[in-house]
Amino acid sequence: MIQISILAIKRAVLAAITDTYDVFTYTNSLLKQMGKPELFRVSLVGLGEDVQLNNGLFTIRPDGQIYKEQRHDLIVIPPMSGDMISATYLNKDYAGWIANQYKNGAEVASFCVGAFLLAFSGLLKNKQCSTHWDYANEFRSYYPAVRLAEDKIFTVDKGLYSSGGNNAYWSLLLYLIEKFTDRQTAIQVAKHFVVDINKVNQTPFVVFKGFKKHNDELIKEIQAFIEQNFTDKITVADLAEKYHITRRTFERRFQKATHLTVAEYIQRIKIEAAKKLLETGLRSVSEVMVTVGYTDTQSFRDAFKKITDLTPVAYREKYNMPPA
Repeated sequence: MIQISILAIKRAVLAAITDTYDVFTYTNSLLKQMGKPELFRVSLVGLGEDVQLNNGLFTIRPDGQIYKEQRHDLIVIPPMSGDMISATYLNKDYAGWIANQYKNGAEVASFCVGAFLLAFSGLLKNKQCSTHWDYANEFRSYYPAVRLAEDKIFTVDKGLYSSGGNNAYWSLLLYLIEKFTDRQTAIQVAKHFVVDINKVNQTPFVVFKGFKKHNDELIKEIQAFIEQNFTDKITVADLAEKYHITRRTFERRFQKATHLTVAEYIQRIKIEAAKKLLETGLRSVSEVMVTVGYTDTQSFRDAFKKITDLTPVAYREKYNMPPA
């Protein structure tokens, strides 16, 4: 039997706990229907006490304590709600235990912002992970040694798994079912829960805001200027001259503060504006392209697809609701 241990952490998102339990227990029943033995034992483990969630509306009661002598094959860290630094601190007692279990052979999966707790354990240093796109900048600032793949629905790196934002954990759960069983079983589980089994990227869902939680006031001023004037032709040289800073120093400071080059930042601002126009307006793709400051159709299409994983036409078809 494969021991699936779901952590009963404070501020956990309850849906992720119940969905994980349902997926593995349903897979057991499916295997039984096929004449195969059940494969998973699913437990909710914690520090011993009941955990109150959603301001006491729900209570979760662990099946066992984490320090009880027990084998753990896969440890699942559910997402946390609220401020991530305080939520991680509230659950700091799990960090050392998670690290020790991994060293003893257990695999670990974090869902969404559960990656903050996994990173706090130290296991993600120089490894790849994903998390909710809206927390990517914050995560990167606290854990710069982690290779954050914010565009991925989920990542796999040496027995450490992580999923992207919110319901992206469904894709990771299906991957794990396929890993532990086979493709056909995973497909049957996906059909039962009505989940798309082939999602790879969360890029179409990302809303770019630009990282502002840094202390370089000049760069913040330049960010604001870019965001207010992105439809104009803005070059690195022009910005450096405008703000009386050498180009080399400007580029170095900008990337250090925002985690993007100047050109990447300008491009992300333009494409975010284009996304909003494609979602809500009746303008053609060509009109949107010109509005956000592009003059070449192929350049606009390539940049849009690179950032969203969809062409402008496909994005509009997916998110623009035509008037009734």
